[in-house]
Amino acid sequence: MTAEPTTRPAPKLARAKQLEMYHRATKTLPGGTNSNFRAWGEDTVYVDRGKGGKVWDIDGNEYIDLRMGYGPVILGHGDDRVDDYVNERMRLGVSFSLTSEDEVVALETVKQLNPWLGKVRMTVSGTEATMHAMRVARAYTGKTKIVKFEGQYHGVHDYALVSVAPNNMADLGSEDNPVALAWGRGIPEAISQTIIPARYNNLEFLRRLFEREADQIAAIIVEPVLGNAAGILPQPGFHKAMRALTEAFGILLIFDEVKTGFRFARGGAAEYFGITPDLATYAKAMGNGYPAAAFGGREEVMSVLPDKVSHGGTYAGNRVAAAAARKTLEILRDTDALETVHETGRRVQAGLRQVIDAKGLPFHFTGHPAMFGVMFTDKVATEYRDWANTDHELYDAVAVGMHARGAMPEPDSREPWFMCEAHAGGDTVDRIVSIFADSLSATLELRARRQPLPHETEVAYGSPSGH
Repeated sequence: MTAEPTTRPAPKLARAKQLEMYHRATKTLPGGTNSNFRAWGEDTVYVDRGKGGKVWDIDGNEYIDLRMGYGPVILGHGDDRVDDYVNERMRLGVSFSLTSEDEVVALETVKQLNPWLGKVRMTVSGTEATMHAMRVARAYTGKTKIVKFEGQYHGVHDYALVSVAPNNMADLGSEDNPVALAWGRGIPEAISQTIIPARYNNLEFLRRLFEREADQIAAIIVEPVLGNAAGILPQPGFHKAMRALTEAFGILLIFDEVKTGFRFARGGAAEYFGITPDLATYAKAMGNGYPAAAFGGREEVMSVLPDKVSHGGTYAGNRVAAAAARKTLEILRDTDALETVHETGRRVQAGLRQVIDAKGLPFHFTGHPAMFGVMFTDKVATEYRDWANTDHELYDAVAVGMHARGAMPEPDSREPWFMCEAHAGGDTVDRIVSIFADSLSATLELRARRQPLPHETEVAYGSPSGH
């Protein structure tokens, strides 16, 4: 009689159609995708559809979606309330380069949810929003440089792609004197030198920097939590002290709320942390997946528009985006959807905590229940450099294994899990926890046997010959 294996064989996903699509796509699209972040080689996922908290790929594999498009889908894929309104409005025409009532109402609602805002403008993407906020800050102050924190992501314009996501922390330079590390080629050095990298949660570093260069610094831009490293939280009092420093030195504070806006609270991280910035950027959850974004700020700061600063865009405030933003924000304002998202995240965290504690592994959650990460470490991370000292190889392998078992987090420990309202339904929470537990057990067994852990997606997807 043959002994039963200690763990079940890792399941495999059907991949034949996606592999064919990958080879087809690479003939036209660099990497076979329209974004570097989606290009996973022959394991690239080609999606068919999504509904609620689930997605299906073109091979018919079903996943509980824990990526939610990197955060935009706050209600759920294909939410009928939003889609029905968008479909109704878009039949009246989409692009006029004229202003519609939906644009006005959408931004009135943004202001209602963020009472500190004076004026707001719509745009199409978070990248555009941060680009324009930086320009407004430079125009208002008459100064050139912008401070950003290491490991924070503010989109893909040249002024944002500095000290974003290296794997080797040595590339960031010394802790006392970080370098402006351009992420990829094609960024003029003259532009990257207008960005000053700083260390998140390090007030003394900021104080010394401001004392030295305040006369050149227009603003500091910050993700209120370090969304590009699983949502590392500010230390108690950090934002309040940073706000005081910027006011003392005549420097504007920009909250990049592309990820946190309308997700941490109806008024985003500004409400959640009790901070009033000078400018803020929004996108993602603003439109439940539709390409809606905005930037805004205090009345005085935004007064440089429209006469003194260039801002425009053929698709800024287009009917589809404006209608989606209007309806999504009304739902978040008028229902308990956000409370449901938060409670669902807490339930998932409680289940994961039991699973990990039973294994005796050191870990902590980062971020907020609506957008959180799992870091395998006994030290609470406070900045991007701390990520390197976590057991991110273990996390990545567990995430990869979850795909084949029916749940899809990003297979990179730097990207948080995103919760949506639809995740609250049925047995979704129990399934997420069970899938995580199964994948963790399988991964730990590989490690115990001294077998290499997958660092991309080979466990989940297997080889093409297996289908």
